[in-house]
Amino acid sequence: MTTPASVPSAVPSLSLNSGGSIPQLGLGTWPLDDAAVEKAIVAAAELGYRHVDTAVKYGNEVGVGRGLAASGLERDQWFVTTKLDGEYQGQDRAVAGLDASLDRLGLDYVDLLLIHWPLPGRDEFVSTWETFIRLRDAGKARAIGVSNFKSAHLEKLIGATGVVPAVNQIQLSPASTRREQRAYDTEQGILTESWSPLGGGSGDLLSSAVLARLAEKHDRTPGQVVLRWHVQNGLVVIPKSANPQRMAENLDIFGFSLDADDLAALDTLDEGPDAGVDSDRSGH
Repeated sequence: MTTPASVPSAVPSLSLNSGGSIPQLGLGTWPLDDAAVEKAIVAAAELGYRHVDTAVKYGNEVGVGRGLAASGLERDQWFVTTKLDGEYQGQDRAVAGLDASLDRLGLDYVDLLLIHWPLPGRDEFVSTWETFIRLRDAGKARAIGVSNFKSAHLEKLIGATGVVPAVNQIQLSPASTRREQRAYDTEQGILTESWSPLGGGSGDLLSSAVLARLAEKHDRTPGQVVLRWHVQNGLVVIPKSANPQRMAENLDIFGFSLDADDLAALDTLDEGPDAGVDSDRSGH
């Protein structure tokens, strides 16, 4: 029987601007609870996943930590992301926030720490970023980044500190391609990471005729075609699933490629800037 540690990961990694790299495909964990996420991570490890994404707001960091411990993998084989939400914005509040996350996760450090939302009305994301920089320098986070930030927020952050986030995690799919945001991120050397990559609020995406045709052409599922689109666009992608069969399907996207005609067809699904982007910040 193959042990988890011996399973080779077919997932390529992308370089981070601060050094190191991030697996291009990982396991999203929202809205799984502790029990479900622990089982999901163990199953994911057996399949070859080495990247897991969580957040304080998800309420499942304890389960994530248990899953990591039960996976049979050494710590350095995992890339772990967590996010601190509004409670931890403001000078130094993120210090206690990350310490609490590390305690729940059972880890000494996270590979990537994100500001969950900019919350510009509070105007505290710059001081929060300054705290993140100190946490990175102290070794408690190997890399730091942001989530749900727009270009104006990033410009303010970079202008005030001179430190460019390694990652900007945003809601993104073929139905809402966020081209301008992605272009800005790329120009700044920021990796764009896709949450809700299979469409989220635009529930019709996976049932579209375009995806049905491309899935048949490549003998893949519509979901696999969408995830392949993310990969070929240089994005990091974190689909969520607690189903091992679906996890395996999500991982099995590196044995085929979309050609120029396929990508052009997928372009027709774009509903415009920020279409379908979820403004409800109770979860992601």
